Amino acid sequence: MLSLLAKKLVRVQLFVAALAIVFSGLAVPAHAQSAAIKQAIAEASASDEDIAAYYRQADFDPIWIGRGKNARRLQALFEALEDSGNHGLPTSAYDPVGLRSVISSAKTAREVGYAEVKVSETFLRYAQDLQTGVLVPRRVDSLIVREIPYRNRLSYLTAVAKSSPRGFFRALAPQTQEYNRLFGVKADLERQVGLGDWGQKVPGALKPGASGNSVAILRNRLQAMGYMERSASATYDAKMQQAVQIFQRDHGLTVDGVAGPATVDEVNKSAAQRLASVIVAMERERWLNKERGARHVLVNLTDFTAKIIDNDKVTFETRSVVGAKSLDRRTPEFSDVMEHMVINPTWNVPRSITVKEYLPMLQKNPNAVGHLNLIDNRGRVVPRSAVNFAQYSGKTFPFRLKEPPSQGNALGLVKFMFPNPYNIYLHDTPAKSLFGREVRAYSHGCVRLHKPFDFAYALLAKQEADPQGYFQSVLSTGRETTVPLKEHVPVHIIYRTAFTSAKGHVQYRRDVYGRDAAIWQALQQRGVVLRGIQG
Repeated sequence: MLSLLAKKLVRVQLFVAALAIVFSGLAVPAHAQSAAIKQAIAEASASDEDIAAYYRQADFDPIWIGRGKNARRLQALFEALEDSGNHGLPTSAYDPVGLRSVISSAKTAREVGYAEVKVSETFLRYAQDLQTGVLVPRRVDSLIVREIPYRNRLSYLTAVAKSSPRGFFRALAPQTQEYNRLFGVKADLERQVGLGDWGQKVPGALKPGASGNSVAILRNRLQAMGYMERSASATYDAKMQQAVQIFQRDHGLTVDGVAGPATVDEVNKSAAQRLASVIVAMERERWLNKERGARHVLVNLTDFTAKIIDNDKVTFETRSVVGAKSLDRRTPEFSDVMEHMVINPTWNVPRSITVKEYLPMLQKNPNAVGHLNLIDNRGRVVPRSAVNFAQYSGKTFPFRLKEPPSQGNALGLVKFMFPNPYNIYLHDTPAKSLFGREVRAYSHGCVRLHKPFDFAYALLAKQEADPQGYFQSVLSTGRETTVPLKEHVPVHIIYRTAFTSAKGHVQYRRDVYGRDAAIWQALQQRGVVLRGIQG
């Protein structure tokens, strides 16, 4: 029996073949037919500047409706629209059934011209959705400030008219290994949803040595997810403990082999929930569909890590602390370019922290936060005794606060700068204990690094014969020193609750800021659906 997709493709082929017959049978002479269709295309495209510009340069010749190349191009488009759900796109938004009806019912030159332009409109919507995303990120969350690499709409029409149709459509989706793996994971999860999830949910926390029905449920669920081989045992033995540890590692949990509340909560996430995370990750991958740099820094906020990537391989990784969950402290998502590092940095306290946190402390006790210098608008240090803090509000406070370089400086001993409007950077910190926590969302927005010196050595290795020796020699001066990076390094701050690796299971993380839940809701509103594939 033919698969559902194969049946759809056969239907597309029959439709396009029939359309060519209808088109060739318009009841007017060929030259008059061509002129009338061109006029109709000109009129129908006038309201869309990009589409009109394309057809003007193409002398208003159709590229979809007709025989030969046009028929093959139209067939490739309908095949792509039928397949759009496999990419987590809203097939209903492209309305292939309605579009097919518009085309097949076109009997006059004017109707053919209208149908031609309607196909181009649908094509452009689909092509942009697949290449750079369905949503506008900032409209979903104001802190997703990523610049989307949108392509010129006119270029899509020019390219599809000149290209091999199927080759063109295959090349639209992101060509990254991550996107390709997510595409496969999505299909696997849809099959699992079709089978009815991974079985019963584990009723509560369990420890090694336990036995009984709850352990059997945990075992069955781990087996269904690919973490254990088939077994009838109902004892939480060494094999189960090892499987739980691997599961914990893959889900950003403390790796202790104990199925505590946090672990059970993740084990009990349904295949449908994981599928939604993967679809969101595919959308996010489309937002970043551009050259990322042979060497780049990747900070995944949900994973609490910062990595250096060289030619698609992780060459350095360290734990990170990111912005706290409160709305005014969350770390934004964006890309920029790291230009330099500052060794022995001064901390210029942000205005928001100065007036919200420190001014109330100074009003109660002028000698509070004594490690910070009070600076006037001329850059001079002002004695605390010369200021009546009580007379100022957050709006009128005229001073800045600075912390000189030191071991206890809030920025630690080094910061890594990629100048941006959000005043976000990577830096050291004296608060080392936070790196031992499972969820590390505590900063004011910047990203703190667990191993900042090693991070610096890895960056400097491209330009210094002895990167460690050079760094330590600058550090030992105690003076604030800017060290330029001879080769600037792109930095991508991302947020992925589902991501893959070349080997092993899919990695899942908790939605610490609730951003992916908002994206999934927005995708659903646009027409994206969860599918369960039977068999």
